[in-house]
Amino acid sequence: MSWSFRIARVRGIDIKVHITFFLILIFGALQWAGNVPDNPLEGALFGVVLMILLFTCVTLHELGHSIAAQVFDIPVREIVLYPLGGVAFISRNPDKPWHELVIAAAGPLVNVVIATILFFVTGGLGVNFLDAPAVLAVLRDPSLATMLLWLLFLNITLTLFNLVPAFPLDGGRILRAVLAMGLGQTRATRIATTVGQIAAVLLGILGIVNGQLLLTLIALFIFFSAGQERVVAESKNVLTSLKVGDAYNKHALSLEIGDRVSKVVDYILTSYQPDFAVMQGNTIIGVVTRNDVLRALAEDPIDRYVTEIMQRDFLRVEAHRSLDEVRDLLIANGAQLAAVFDGTRYLGLVNLDDISEAFTVLMFMRRQRELRQQRSTVV
Repeated sequence: MSWSFRIARVRGIDIKVHITFFLILIFGALQWAGNVPDNPLEGALFGVVLMILLFTCVTLHELGHSIAAQVFDIPVREIVLYPLGGVAFISRNPDKPWHELVIAAAGPLVNVVIATILFFVTGGLGVNFLDAPAVLAVLRDPSLATMLLWLLFLNITLTLFNLVPAFPLDGGRILRAVLAMGLGQTRATRIATTVGQIAAVLLGILGIVNGQLLLTLIALFIFFSAGQERVVAESKNVLTSLKVGDAYNKHALSLEIGDRVSKVVDYILTSYQPDFAVMQGNTIIGVVTRNDVLRALAEDPIDRYVTEIMQRDFLRVEAHRSLDEVRDLLIANGAQLAAVFDGTRYLGLVNLDDISEAFTVLMFMRRQRELRQQRSTVV
């Protein structure tokens, strides 16, 4: 079951709303209904509209990131709006630090532009920003000026908050990009994520001391997200060191065009191999996965030919590509496996589980090597 549904599509990017998003609309309605005791219905409607406009600004912020990523040929799958903000699902991290710098800065820059426009518009409506009591009075009464003022202040808040150098906020990504220009991506990520976790701890303490549950939840999100990013960066560094041509299953079983589903079932039960190439001589013409077999058995108990259930369109990758590149390609294409080629010669199949297993082995070997170096240093 999908918990998000699409509300728009911009430049090939699906903009979706998570089902929990409606909680923030309810919160806005209740908040403003209490602010307008004489007409709670008007206040509730004002609160809902204000939240919708605020999240329109959030969407534009995420579109800023997304369009900047597209400029550098980085695919963007979708933007999803949650009660606490929006997330642009970019298929992979930028290859160059200055690309990440531009992409990270593009979101807050959008909010700066929106805030600048709102500043002049509210000024044109007669709001005197030098008269603080008058501004505060306007903020309490539902009106066009009130809505624009709230949007102005919220866009300023979004800009300042996102520029906090706490990974994975935009400020943390900007920090990593700047550091990576001199220290390299791996070390820059380690520093930026550490700074992010320290900032998260401080925010969490501040939230607990002041009884701010929302701030505490945000702090937890930052802390764990920073840790996850460190793991991703480490895996990227490790997987870059091995070519897919050295990691595919060289002893994999394959199928012929005359084979039937029963043979695949036998292979699955006796070899634990989940994916199979269907061959015509030395040429691969399709692939059959465990899910294809299970689906075929559920739909029709007849022992069909594998050519009837195989996938004819499958991802192809060159043997010289790194495991990290292949993993990014699989994720970007929504594919579970790829056929590995050396020029025009088919070598074998590789899937995400294979890459994950290779990462585990490589990490074990790296740690063993580091332990040996430590022991030799002590001796």
